Amino acid sequence: MTRLEANHLSIRYEKEAIVDDLTIHIPEGKITTIIGPNGCGKSTILKTLARVMKASNGAVYLDGKSIHTQPTKQIAQKMAVLPQAPEAPSGLKVRELVAYGRHPHQKGFATLRKQDHDIIALALEQTGLKALAERSLETLSGGQRQRVWIAMALAQQTDLLLLDEPTTYLDLAHQLEVLQVLQHLNEQQGRTIVLVVHDINHAARFADHMVALREGAIVQAGAPEEVMCAQVLRDVFHIHADVVSDPRSGKPVCLSYDLLKHTDTRESQNVYPLGGKYGAG
Repeated sequence: MTRLEANHLSIRYEKEAIVDDLTIHIPEGKITTIIGPNGCGKSTILKTLARVMKASNGAVYLDGKSIHTQPTKQIAQKMAVLPQAPEAPSGLKVRELVAYGRHPHQKGFATLRKQDHDIIALALEQTGLKALAERSLETLSGGQRQRVWIAMALAQQTDLLLLDEPTTYLDLAHQLEVLQVLQHLNEQQGRTIVLVVHDINHAARFADHMVALREGAIVQAGAPEEVMCAQVLRDVFHIHADVVSDPRSGKPVCLSYDLLKHTDTRESQNVYPLGGKYGAG
């Protein structure tokens, strides 16, 4: 089942085409990760799905309706978006930033109600931030700050969470910390989560559904085992990869890789439509 999808999407920056005639479906109640080389359109597609950017052609549908025909406040009650490297006003406390997530549910300049405070407290608890609620954001580690932004998104009480590289600039431990919080939200609450992820091993480990992009087109979409394979990684990243099963998660993991030689890349220059030469996914 799909609540969020885009059909025949074309996206341009001024006159440059970034995405052309792309169709993508986000499975409901699953974690979807989007991977691909730098500049392939990952963040652009996520922003367009989130209505941060507008497509030049095609349409994005949320609950069967064009996302651009629905009021902004209504969209914010259904979908929360966490951009890459978000910034907050200086001196803000954890609880204050999380409270911003309640704005789509307030009328005018109304103050927070008891229900709002309860939801904020729950978001802090779900992200392990209860003890840090009165701390200034500047005093937190990178992983803790990222969890605060996720808590703010949770306070919106939406079923859909879209996050653009939420582990950027974090060390390995903090990356796992953030991704495990999102995994818990998906497993315990059934939230639909879409992540642009730079690390392909993390993308496969935490995903139910993966989308591999190159030059604004889908090379392959499907289960991690269908996407995280040597041939797809060859076509998407131009690498010769050794993919094995992770003994901890059972998911595919790229154990080692080398750049393809110039003569080996010629067959990997084509960009395939949805499902590519591997099937619909």
